[in-house]
Amino acid sequence: MGVVMSNDAKPGTYLEMDNNLFIVIEYNHVKPGKGGAFIRLKLRNLRQGTVVDRTVNSGEKMRSPEVEEKKMQYLYQQGDEYVFMDQDTFEQISLTKEVLGDKVFWLKEEMIVDVLMHESEALDIQVPFKVEMKIVQTEPSVRGNTVTNVTKEAMTETGAKVMVPMFVNQGEAIRVDTRTGEYIERVS
Repeated sequence: MGVVMSNDAKPGTYLEMDNNLFIVIEYNHVKPGKGGAFIRLKLRNLRQGTVVDRTVNSGEKMRSPEVEEKKMQYLYQQGDEYVFMDQDTFEQISLTKEVLGDKVFWLKEEMIVDVLMHESEALDIQVPFKVEMKIVQTEPSVRGNTVTNVTKEAMTETGAKVMVPMFVNQGEAIRVDTRTGEYIERVS
């Protein structure tokens, strides 16, 4: 168990508070006109998937759990459970849709992801920053709409909705930034 100062609790930092594990998703340093500075944190509970707001004093010591990343392969979805397999031991673990959140939209079978582990408990995953997805539904492109910034909504094979340029058609593959959910490019 490590210690992190509240001023260093930037997004992506893991914290242990109230017997729960959290990841910082937003950090806001506030220096009011009167009184001491404080930190507003938006935290996601790694076990429940819920998001909470916390305010802590600037310079406060906080507990930081030891979290390791383990490469695992995504196998399949069973109800609200997503099943992953350790590449070395072939052990299978599952995580719920509530815990994974929007990351489920970027999961494709056989994809290798980093599973975040704490004391042999699977907490979360990190998907690759860029993934290729096939478009399964979108409006057909119209001749002449190839150079403008006009976009349209498209649905990928995993159910993710992505805004794409007008020239992208159903059945084509695109590359998406999983951090923002934005279209990067068409894949040929």
